[in-house]
Amino acid sequence: MQKKITSFLIIYVFFSTEVFCQNLTLNITGKNETETQVIDALNYLKTHKDVLSITSEIAFIQQIIFKKGYIENEASELLKINDSLFSVKMSLNKKFNSIHIYYDNALIQKQILNKISGHVFKDYFELSFSEIENALNFINSKISEEGHPFSKLQLQNIKTENDTILKANLRIESSEEKRRINNIIIKGYEKFPRSYLKHYLKIKKGQIFDLASIKNKTEQLKDLQFANQIKSPEVLFSKDSTSLYIYLKKSQSNTFDGFLGFGTNENTNNIEFDGYLNLSLTNNLNFGESFRLLYKSDENDQKTFDINATLPYLFKTPIGADFQLRIFKQDSSFTTVNQSVKLHYQINSKHKVYAGLTNLESNNLLSLNSVSNISDYKTAFYTLAYQYIKPQASNLLFPINSQFYLETNFGNRKQTNASQKQTQLTINAFKIFNLNQRNSIYTRINGAVLSSDNYLENELYRFGGINSIRGFEENSLYASLYGLINTEYRYQVSNSIYIHSIADAAYYENQLTKTKEKLFGYGFGFGLITKAGLFKFNYANGKLQNQKFKLSNSKIHISITTTL
Repeated sequence: MQKKITSFLIIYVFFSTEVFCQNLTLNITGKNETETQVIDALNYLKTHKDVLSITSEIAFIQQIIFKKGYIENEASELLKINDSLFSVKMSLNKKFNSIHIYYDNALIQKQILNKISGHVFKDYFELSFSEIENALNFINSKISEEGHPFSKLQLQNIKTENDTILKANLRIESSEEKRRINNIIIKGYEKFPRSYLKHYLKIKKGQIFDLASIKNKTEQLKDLQFANQIKSPEVLFSKDSTSLYIYLKKSQSNTFDGFLGFGTNENTNNIEFDGYLNLSLTNNLNFGESFRLLYKSDENDQKTFDINATLPYLFKTPIGADFQLRIFKQDSSFTTVNQSVKLHYQINSKHKVYAGLTNLESNNLLSLNSVSNISDYKTAFYTLAYQYIKPQASNLLFPINSQFYLETNFGNRKQTNASQKQTQLTINAFKIFNLNQRNSIYTRINGAVLSSDNYLENELYRFGGINSIRGFEENSLYASLYGLINTEYRYQVSNSIYIHSIADAAYYENQLTKTKEKLFGYGFGFGLITKAGLFKFNYANGKLQNQKFKLSNSKIHISITTTL
């Protein structure tokens, strides 16, 4: 008896798995060859592990066939042919190609229907049978956008109009009163400046509730330097109110930036150094304000002191103010003081326009007997400007994908015994073309032109260096007109390291010296995020168009940007 039990257990262990895991086959046929071909074209699942899986597949196939217009399809009882084969016969019957849906034009706008149907009439619209589900979902989403998040759509009184067309009535169930945002609650960063909700995100109390639109708008929070969204917004509905919850976190947005550059002086053959200090403070008062201080001293004995301040959304309006004070000194030749006040209007999160006043005053520091084109003057400009910024917050190394800034100034320059009308035009734009996750191409154009009947040396533009054409000394080039293009091919080794090429070109004119020159800069560089901040290294060689390449003309620039 013991031997029989042991033998039974051995047989059970070695052979029961195959018995209970035997695959079952499903075969579905139509009532004729044509219907069978239609069913086979669905590529239904034929191999199953149990009968429950087979019945589920049959129900699923019937749903697909129904959506194709065979609304009268029927399936026979499941037949077991043998231990592993099951069969079912499915009658597709009549196919309906389209449906006429009758609607109440007081409940739904014809413009919405035109987006889902090419045949919209006064009281009905036509859809192909396969488009019904998507069309009803689209209509429901549009009704929800109008403040009815709990609306329901249903086709009623479905009848045949002819052999291939059905007809039905569209019933829309929604509350008569539209849902509006009654409360906005910010969690995590309660001191977040509320003006940004109203003017930057365009979310405010009393607004018609549309959750999809709100989620799209709050995605723009990632473009702000001083705040991040922790999770998607949530909504609390009560009988007579709608409360919107937004979850935010304050981010560190203060930066400290500086660089050290050195090169060989062609006259003395000595190494000379230059550098600058750039401090940027953002939202320290929880107002969204920004403050920037720049001090720069370079090898040409030039000193620059620049302060910029921005106050957004004054008095809770979309209008903000920008202030600038810039003091420039050229060795012992002259000083220039630039003061400007501009009001800006935030159109949306990417677009901004400016209008304001700019005053310049320059003083000649040379002796009265010296011969030069430097003279005392005062200039008053009216300023108009436009700015566009498109961020890419997911990239730590390159958080801005593209930027465009255009400014024009027009006014009068006054000297002791003369007045001169002048116009300025400045452009600064760049764009990153992302080829894939690691490779990208960076292009930048920068230029300016001063239109005047005569020129002074101390009012000309100064360019050259790490922030314009690389391979040249900082602000070593004087121009009444200049334009330059910077290009880089960038390869991201990781999320925190990249290497790049340098290929720059520029053209400038100096009306005082009657000079017209083409400039070129070539080199390479890299950047990496360290514990101290973003470290950048640039090596570039600059040359004139007809000048031979000299290694001694090369410049090395080092900078680091620290987040405080």
